Amino acid sequence: MKTNLGTWMFATWMLVWCAACEMRAEETSGRTPITVGTVVSDYQLTDYQGREWKSAELVGEKGTVIVFLGTQCPLAKQYSQRVALMAKEYKERGIRFVAIDSNVQDSLAEMAAHARKFELEIPFLKDPNQHVADLHGATRTPEVCLLDERQTLRYRGRIDDQFGIGYAKDAPTKNELRDAIDAILQGSEVVVPSSAAPGCLIGRSIKSKDRETSEATSITYAEHIAPILQARCVACHREGDIGPMDLSTFDDASAWADMIVEVTQDRRMPPWHANPEHGHFANDRRLTDRELSLLEEWARNGAPRGDVAKEPAKLTFTDGWLLPQEPDLIVPMADKPFKIPAQGEVQYQYFVADVKNDKELWFKGMEVVPGNREVVHHILVFAREKGSRRQELGGERSFLVGYVPGTRAAMMEPGYAKRIPANSQLIFQVHYTPNGSPQEDLSKVGFVFADPSTITHEVLTTSAVNPRFRIPPGDADYRTSAMLPERLPECELLSMSPHMHVRGKSFRYTLVLPDKSREILLDIPRYDFNWQTEYRLAEKQVLPKGSRIFCEAVFDNSEGNLNNPDPKSWVTWGDQTYEEMMIGYFHYAVKRK
Repeated sequence: MKTNLGTWMFATWMLVWCAACEMRAEETSGRTPITVGTVVSDYQLTDYQGREWKSAELVGEKGTVIVFLGTQCPLAKQYSQRVALMAKEYKERGIRFVAIDSNVQDSLAEMAAHARKFELEIPFLKDPNQHVADLHGATRTPEVCLLDERQTLRYRGRIDDQFGIGYAKDAPTKNELRDAIDAILQGSEVVVPSSAAPGCLIGRSIKSKDRETSEATSITYAEHIAPILQARCVACHREGDIGPMDLSTFDDASAWADMIVEVTQDRRMPPWHANPEHGHFANDRRLTDRELSLLEEWARNGAPRGDVAKEPAKLTFTDGWLLPQEPDLIVPMADKPFKIPAQGEVQYQYFVADVKNDKELWFKGMEVVPGNREVVHHILVFAREKGSRRQELGGERSFLVGYVPGTRAAMMEPGYAKRIPANSQLIFQVHYTPNGSPQEDLSKVGFVFADPSTITHEVLTTSAVNPRFRIPPGDADYRTSAMLPERLPECELLSMSPHMHVRGKSFRYTLVLPDKSREILLDIPRYDFNWQTEYRLAEKQVLPKGSRIFCEAVFDNSEGNLNNPDPKSWVTWGDQTYEEMMIGYFHYAVKRK
């Protein structure tokens, strides 16, 4: 069975922002949901077009499905098209679907755009004070409540199990909502009346009964929280970047306060997977215990803003590029955009672009910019001689630059640069992940040139690779390894980038010195395919001539791995995510001759 990676970058954030269970939501909000079997009270709401609806107008002949959605929650986006299709399917059978947005941070304009994008032709209502969410006991998006013709709650929970925390299946194996609807239509009892709904916590108003601001707290957004968010979150969680929600303003950050606490306390955000016992890294994203405590107390006390005059100035970002200057050379992956379908699997795509360089090029800065961050999971850019085959992408001077979730472009330090040989072409390897609606992408790469006369060190990329593994069905702890085949010259180790797919469980780099002694360089005890981080050393490590790099990987091909597309299959090397890879990339610098 091949996995449908419909959430794997829009996805990447869904998997870490979505919570584990409904119980956690109850703990966060402090409310007890109404029980299944309870008659839901009447209410009145306005849709995004300004029409007022009474709940009696929304009742289906045989039943009503209330779907709580949010315009920023990735999982809610992923399921919106399914909701639209199910609404059409069950309409003639007397089941009516209604969508409700209870997020305080979602505007009517955003709701309108969401409805257009996902072709929601059902009533889409705004619940500004979370009153209707409370009536139904809903705490997350997406969460569904099925009412029978008497407005009795018969089912509450998830739609199905296709997408969830850390996994995406080719198709659902459990269809709780569909089964519940069919039971009502058949006049029988709902076998599974409730289930845990993964998703984003509903953004609640500060003035709501669960979020009353405490005047006693000294922890405020202005003095304590805004600096943390700017240092740790806003680079990705801002308009136009890959984070699915904007955390750059008080209004948005306060609406997400409970969700921020949940994902940070669980160490799911900011994403960082290195064992702190080995190595020190310049891009370490971990929050300190003090920062975690401040976020928790701020949310617990109602997310107070404090003195606006004490808020730090809003961060500014370059338009399009994270590099500190406009690139000297920009190469698009193709002449026209590539079309990505709404659903299904997209094979890895390879695009060839001519550099048109009759002389070698040295560059000190490089960045890949996805044309569509919602569907681009990762991009690797290689250089090769014109006329070469696609498979010829190996070699220490072949790999140039990559884009993965959370990538932050940076210039190399003075005197350090990479090289593109004369008469080269670029190969863009692009992994797309459909997000529920048809999309297009035209990604590009930019280079900032370096003066060859100033270069003292050439930066190279190589890897320890093992393509000859065969993972047995059901094996939860399959181990394999790879040694860099050649001995290194005297060099400076700069960074490491482990790469596996969804069965990847752990990864470790070990330095083997000429005297056979060993040192662990990087240990990833819980590898996560969604975050293919480059671990950049805080200080360059000098490796003596004759050193080698040894990499060890562990794979989980069992049913316990919810990422696993098929635990009954033998797994071997391959590009696609239902296959596997074992690569230990690392980046180093040698003195230029």
